[in-house]
Amino acid sequence: MNMEEKHKKIVEIVEQKLTCSAHNLDHVFRVYNLCLLLAKYEKDVDLEILIPAALLHDISRVEESQDKTGEIDHAVLGSVIAEDILRKLEYEEEKIEKIKHCIIAHRFRTGNEPNTIEAKILFDSDKLDVIGASGIARTFMLAGQFGQRLIANESLDEYLKCNAVENGRLKDVTKHTPFIEYEVKFKKIPDKLYTEKAKEIGKERLKFMDEYFIRLKLEIDGVK
Repeated sequence: MNMEEKHKKIVEIVEQKLTCSAHNLDHVFRVYNLCLLLAKYEKDVDLEILIPAALLHDISRVEESQDKTGEIDHAVLGSVIAEDILRKLEYEEEKIEKIKHCIIAHRFRTGNEPNTIEAKILFDSDKLDVIGASGIARTFMLAGQFGQRLIANESLDEYLKCNAVENGRLKDVTKHTPFIEYEVKFKKIPDKLYTEKAKEIGKERLKFMDEYFIRLKLEIDGVK
């Protein structure tokens, strides 16, 4: 089985697994495309590691979303599930380990720093997809999914006191809002990216996002 056939098999598996609106196959392909873009600006990128890692990075998102204990981390579980998939597709053990590292290090909260160029590109690509126009769209998809309110003037300090994260997750996601996500997460993303091209794209996307949320607040307040 050649690489193209393996990638096709992985896509088929991922499509069956991912049913979350904001973490579906569309998100996977956006991240995949960003990975290919960023790879053009870096040296010695192994696409045989980066591509399957991009396709599999959210393979266990549904398990995390359905977990009420807060114990499941989709990056950690995803690396385990990916290992089984990759072994069945007869990937070399060395590449499996490198792909697993990319997956387990692709999110902020694992405590696993990406230490290869492929892992850094995947991390950056996944973060870029949550800011800018696509990030705004995804945020409101999730807000609708969890019944969140559209309010702009709540106290961030009070919110964090009553809805602080447990195991890296919110106590009650229904009390979250797009504005709080913007304040506590989106604004910080460009400074957390690893590759220069990603930082450039991130700053541009965040600028658009800043303008959008300023405008939205004005409209909610009835100023515009």
